[in-house]
Amino acid sequence: MTFENILVEHEKGIATVTINRPEKLNALNKVTILELHELLKDLDANENVQVVIITGSGEKAFVAGADISEFANFSAKEGAQLAAKGQELLFSFVENMKTPVIAAVNGFALGGGLELAMACHFRIASDNAKMGLPEVSLGVIPGYGGTQRLPQLIGKGRAMELIMTAGMLSADEAYRTGLVNHVVTQEELRPTYMTIANKILKNSPVAISKAIQAVNANYKDGVNGYETEINKFGECFATADFKEGTTAFLEKRKAEFTGK
Repeated sequence: MTFENILVEHEKGIATVTINRPEKLNALNKVTILELHELLKDLDANENVQVVIITGSGEKAFVAGADISEFANFSAKEGAQLAAKGQELLFSFVENMKTPVIAAVNGFALGGGLELAMACHFRIASDNAKMGLPEVSLGVIPGYGGTQRLPQLIGKGRAMELIMTAGMLSADEAYRTGLVNHVVTQEELRPTYMTIANKILKNSPVAISKAIQAVNANYKDGVNGYETEINKFGECFATADFKEGTTAFLEKRKAEFTGK
């Protein structure tokens, strides 16, 4: 599968997806969003892929926002359709993937870039990263889930200030607020996310996918997260991974999970 704006690399169950528009600081346009959707959909269905990493090409940017030139002249209806389609194809899609998705934030993550990073299951940043939602400086608000996910991650007050001021957080500030899990040098970014990904690979893929569903349920309107947890917990008992995991524990050996 060949793409115009993204690259993919496979290594022992780990797929690294690189947004590759360095001349535009990897800004998201319609083509890139559609390509990401198609690739991530395939990766999520691939039993040989157990962890997905999303990063940006070069050393300056993860994703420095959306491609403003594509929607500068949109009407109100077109703007709403743009946000709805983007959330459906990419941002909500990533959040609800059964495969763990880690954002490796290697520079600027602004606007749609930060929204993509926040849609991932967690984030690791290089020490040169800068993160923010500057949309109000353009006369618009975040439209790809930023007003919802940022308060969930760093709290309402901090999110309100960051959005209203169109400010940026340094990597260290992002770490202190809980927006990112780790901050490392650019040279350490890949070894760090590969180390974490390999730790994930040791565990049951089917259990991890059900844990993702249970955690996400707490943030969905009208859904009882505790009930979801109970149901997903019960579903685990019918899996081969549960039988293997418990048997391996009792036999004092390493489990060999199949994701079934």
